[in-house]
Amino acid sequence: MQTAHPTIAPVGEIACDESGWEGANLVAGSSDVIAYASVRLSVDAATECLRGLSGRAGHVRREYKASHVLRADRRSGVKSLLGPAGPLYGNAFVHLTEKAYFVVGRLLDLVLGQSADAASAGMDADRRLTALATTLIREGPEALGHDRWQAFLAASNAVLRTWKPRNVREPVDAFVDLVDTLAALDGGSRVRAILDELRRERSVAYAARARLLEHHVLQPALEPLIPALARTILHWSGGGGIDVSIVHDEQSALTERRVRRLERQLLPPGRRLRFRQVDSRTDPRVQVADVLAGVARRLAADELRGRGDPELGELLRAYIDPASRWSDERSWSRLGPTR
Repeated sequence: MQTAHPTIAPVGEIACDESGWEGANLVAGSSDVIAYASVRLSVDAATECLRGLSGRAGHVRREYKASHVLRADRRSGVKSLLGPAGPLYGNAFVHLTEKAYFVVGRLLDLVLGQSADAASAGMDADRRLTALATTLIREGPEALGHDRWQAFLAASNAVLRTWKPRNVREPVDAFVDLVDTLAALDGGSRVRAILDELRRERSVAYAARARLLEHHVLQPALEPLIPALARTILHWSGGGGIDVSIVHDEQSALTERRVRRLERQLLPPGRRLRFRQVDSRTDPRVQVADVLAGVARRLAADELRGRGDPELGELLRAYIDPASRWSDERSWSRLGPTR
């Protein structure tokens, strides 16, 4: 599997953090995008990077955030962070997740795909289901109207949630009943065909949700950080060819059992994944990853909404995972890697 920077030296730890994760209700947050960033820097280099961004001599005495870089008078800071002469060029990687696309894809995977995508940490996507999810995201809002489309996203998200572990039928019934209503409307023929397929699968969806609730501890459907971490491991391990060590901001979704499962799934026998979590305020490398994630999320969200900065978007392109979860063709043409 090729990556944006295929030659990776096994030196030091890879520092990771995310921006945009707001909980399991992915379609009701303030951000449309999650950015998961990883950087390969020494502690000294990360400290120097933060010092340069803050524009102050001496030690960095506060937790530096992306918001400081993204202020109107800090535009040059984004250029210095992402540009070819900057400290991150060739030493960082960003996986983007378009939240609505992730939810729709995982809903189709649950109901029509026997949860293969979730079980494989996003590494075994079904091409047909991916195409259906892309069609729904691109054509659904116009075919159904904004309010009905939002209702579809909310119902899809509810089917995937596991906060009421004994509640198998209620969210499935609410979803299928809504799909019945939406399929009867005059919408785009391709959207209607997908809804027709979903409305016939009530009993299948009951069984699928029961399996989801049974296995959610190790293979949760609504944890986009897990496939993002999986892609990050593959990138920095050269596709599994070398050991990888990760230091990560504290994140409850990344439990020891889930991390060890990723190690078994992604790395061949004899290769190891070292993983530890820290308070980001104590590690400048994680702070740099946090800054990069925040900058990437803001730039990508602006592109998704049609108000991106062409110059900054072009700089970000060098860091983006080609396998990011992204459906919007126009914005991806400005963000996606060219090689």
